[in-house]
Amino acid sequence: MRRGLGRLLMKLFDVYPVNEITIVKAKGSYVWDDKGEQYLDLYGGHAVISIGHTHPHWVKRIEEQLEKIAFYSNSVRIPLQAELAKKLGKVSGKEDYQLFLCNSGAEANENALKLASFHTGRKKVIAFSKSFHGRTSLAAAATDNKNNLSPVNETGNIIFLPFNDEQALEDCFKENGKEISSVIIEGIQGVGGINVATESFLKKIRTLCDEYGAVYIADSVQCGYGRSGKFFSHDFAGVSADIYSMAKGMGNGFPVAGIIASPKFKAKHFMLGSTFGGNHLACAAALAVLEIIEEEKLMGNAVMVGKYLKDELENIPQLKNVRGRGLMIGFDVPEELKDLRKNLLWNQKIFTGESKPTVIRLLPSLALKKRDAEQFIESVQAECEMQKAES
Repeated sequence: MRRGLGRLLMKLFDVYPVNEITIVKAKGSYVWDDKGEQYLDLYGGHAVISIGHTHPHWVKRIEEQLEKIAFYSNSVRIPLQAELAKKLGKVSGKEDYQLFLCNSGAEANENALKLASFHTGRKKVIAFSKSFHGRTSLAAAATDNKNNLSPVNETGNIIFLPFNDEQALEDCFKENGKEISSVIIEGIQGVGGINVATESFLKKIRTLCDEYGAVYIADSVQCGYGRSGKFFSHDFAGVSADIYSMAKGMGNGFPVAGIIASPKFKAKHFMLGSTFGGNHLACAAALAVLEIIEEEKLMGNAVMVGKYLKDELENIPQLKNVRGRGLMIGFDVPEELKDLRKNLLWNQKIFTGESKPTVIRLLPSLALKKRDAEQFIESVQAECEMQKAES
């Protein structure tokens, strides 16, 4: 009987390709596995770790809140939400915007697209090649990846255009302008391979949205929260979006996300909603992140350490097309270095990310120290030299 029951034990739904490493401890820019091995983390769990693993202020904020109340729904007043909105407005420079809280980047983008459609009364959405906006419903439909799209997600309301192609964007508005509800764009594409939206392209989006009454949605889920050196990477263009979506670095690992909407949007009861969005623990975690970003001047650190990394990577001849802003950096590797990411992990004990087939992505904590960046550069050089000697 016991053997029979054993065969029926639930197992995980196997949708993630995983490295055979079990992380049991984390601090700053380092993690340790269950064998005591130390790794330098330059990936931050998909750009989630914004202030460093287990930052003591972040831990304290959550612990203190947990001793009071962990959760109640949005059917009661939660003062921490208003405190978070005030702090977010100050640090981001968008003090006249309005905050709606939810749980994940996909949910943030769903709500952004929905709010835009409520506002305009229109259905069509412009998205771009190599985009990634999430894995749910309309966010999946607006993502340029067929593996992300099930039949139920398919819709005729998404128009995909080439990234950074101003003429294609103008032509699309001329043809479909009265139907366009919104344009959604990452300031720096993450999953798509660290592709930076040009300042002139973002300005063109702003101009055309104004001209045709469409909504400009700045997907800042991965490229926001100071990672680029500005709070939102879209801010390099010097124009404001109508809606900004955010998640990942917002909670430093605690699930929290949101959108901020300009004053042009008028809220009414029940148009948006979330059971867990803006709960007490989520707000405590998010407040801690903003307090640390501000107090430790982490956006400035992202600029400084990011520049060092880019400059040094550009000096390694085997690497191509080093790109990005702040601590959101990508570079191409040639065929002979196709195993570089794997070798960095297993030989050098360094976590990095990738966009297949040949892009390595760096998305470390904004508190990454220069000495850790130096260690990474030395490790990349060592792996490149090893490959050169073998060939």
